[in-house]
Amino acid sequence: MRTIEHDGDGMTPRELRADVPALGDAAYFNFGAHGPSPEYVVEAAGSFVADHEYGSATTDPYERAFETYEEVRERIAAFVGADPEEIALTESTSDGIARVAGAIDWEPGDVVVRTDLEHPAGVLPWKRLEREGVEVRVLETDEGRVDRDAYAEAVTDARLVCFSAITWTHGTRLPVRELVEIADDAGAFTLVDAVQSPGQVAMDVHEWGADAVAAAGHKWTLGPWGAGFLYVDRDAAADLAPRAVGYRSVADPEGDEIEFKPGAGRFEVGTTTAAAHVGLVEALDAIDAVGIDAIESRIADLTDRLKAGVPDDRLLSPDAHESGLVTVDVDDPEATVDRLADEGVIVRSLPHPDGIRASVHAVSTEGEVDRLLDALDAEW
Repeated sequence: MRTIEHDGDGMTPRELRADVPALGDAAYFNFGAHGPSPEYVVEAAGSFVADHEYGSATTDPYERAFETYEEVRERIAAFVGADPEEIALTESTSDGIARVAGAIDWEPGDVVVRTDLEHPAGVLPWKRLEREGVEVRVLETDEGRVDRDAYAEAVTDARLVCFSAITWTHGTRLPVRELVEIADDAGAFTLVDAVQSPGQVAMDVHEWGADAVAAAGHKWTLGPWGAGFLYVDRDAAADLAPRAVGYRSVADPEGDEIEFKPGAGRFEVGTTTAAAHVGLVEALDAIDAVGIDAIESRIADLTDRLKAGVPDDRLLSPDAHESGLVTVDVDDPEATVDRLADEGVIVRSLPHPDGIRASVHAVSTEGEVDRLLDALDAEW
């Protein structure tokens, strides 16, 4: 096993790939769902559990855990352009979105606006609120694009707006800053699903200007499952009262009144292992060792190669590079996924648009892209 050094030494995408045991000989193109972790990421998570449990009779396990929470929070904040007190540690993007949805004092007639491109993580919490009289307005899009005028009209009276920074359906990159500004002008709270961003594009949540951003590290950053995080603007947090509350949520757990912690800390509840997030820190260090600019450039080269081999009428993603997510029209998506898997080529089907999606990472290779194109020849 090669342990990554944290001294700024560089790493190539090929070296990073060599550290991921799961990839082996498979042509793996499902990073948009799950990015298999390097060995040292898994080892870091396991080592935390071992140290925390084996030493718990002689050292304070709570002190160790809380120190680790803060170290992880600082690392994630630096990676996404936030301040540490603006980051809450969650399990997943779904978890983060649901926590925000539960922290607003909703009233009948309130309006939530979302696009028709959202993952179930950005659909189900609002569907639940419909039972309480909240109106959920679904903005129709065209080929993964948001019409600015239609969006501005839809959010005019909205209480909250939810959209994705990179769409999981088409791989389009939405103009986050512009959409946030339009919603701000309407007085709406903005919540961004950014799970497809960390690890493949540079992130600066302060530049985006959203009230909240939910994401996780088990996709493009190659971190473990369970390492989610939620950014909440410190001013916006002051008006949010999470329904799930515990000793980590409040300033004084034994106080007579509930006084939430300032910032995003109010969204953390109780005792959780920091293991997955410790693994995520290792994963972020590896991504930084390669360099996010190098990663994005490599993904662009590989997706260009893939798109050049797909007939124009079959390509459902933009021809120009926007992300590593490439969606292709096939006659029977699920059967195609199964057939390709039998050939050692891993993609996934989508419920909408009706096609398959290849998620191309910087650790992918030209040879794997060519294997995918060869396997798809039978579809044209």
